[in-house]
Amino acid sequence: MNTASSNPNDHDGVRRILIAADPSLASLSAAAYAHGIAAPGVHVRIVSVAEDPRRLIPLDPLVGVDLSPVRDELLRSAQDAVAQARAVFSNSKAVVDTDVIDLSTQGRDVAYALLEAARTWQADLLVVGTRQHGGLLRWLERPVSEPLARICPCSILVVPDSYEREANGGPKRMVFAVDGSEPSQHALRYGMKLATEQTSLRVVHVLDQAVWMSDFVPLPLFEDALVKEGNAALAAATATLASLGIESESAMISTDRTSDDVPHAIVKDADHWHADLVVMGTHGRRGISRWLLGSVASRVLRITHVPLLLVRPPKT
Repeated sequence: MNTASSNPNDHDGVRRILIAADPSLASLSAAAYAHGIAAPGVHVRIVSVAEDPRRLIPLDPLVGVDLSPVRDELLRSAQDAVAQARAVFSNSKAVVDTDVIDLSTQGRDVAYALLEAARTWQADLLVVGTRQHGGLLRWLERPVSEPLARICPCSILVVPDSYEREANGGPKRMVFAVDGSEPSQHALRYGMKLATEQTSLRVVHVLDQAVWMSDFVPLPLFEDALVKEGNAALAAATATLASLGIESESAMISTDRTSDDVPHAIVKDADHWHADLVVMGTHGRRGISRWLLGSVASRVLRITHVPLLLVRPPKT
């Protein structure tokens, strides 16, 4: 069986987990997943953001209207969301604290508040829930989710509300999507921090056949170069895992020539393999196959049914 034979990291480097909470099933799914990966002693902070009612309600027809009851209700909702997420950790050995951010006193938007919370608290990982076709969390249903994933100072774990898993233990089946770049390799090493000795690992590289069709002449030489690049990416990834004494399986998967793309190929493979975590870097390189991992990752985020870990590149 292809399993992680050891985990020398023992969650080292993922010591501060920030969970964004709101009154939704997506938020509770995210909290439950975070509970499973939070090792004893890890510091968990659960944060909810109460929006500024002046941003939610057009003011022109309401000049002079007292919005304090609306503000109080938004604060109560945020406090309830924190309490529900905190209850998930009732039997956890992690160190848990909570915070409610009141935007009516700060003049910020939700995404900025989360980014600042992650930055000032120096979070290693931000965990959020997602509703399929609805964006990240209740208040990130506008075009904020992708900018958040793109500019967040730490890595992000996105958990779909439709995903169900046991509350205890780390991921059992992890898929790493690699392109051979250093950010991709970094994502591989980072993702292993969440693995256990029982975690099965699969490394995949996608051959984008649509690329071959889109060029002027789909020469066999070009196809051979794509395959060679993919094999090199898989070899580098499996070598990295082998250097840690970790067994894995690898596969070259491909898109359909006319009715598929790289994100859908990754999601289909994860579903077929019954993965409970997909790991990707948020920035790749423009290799010969020309699939920029950062762009692919943002599109996987929109369609995945499996929790997705988007790993930030190492700081330089």
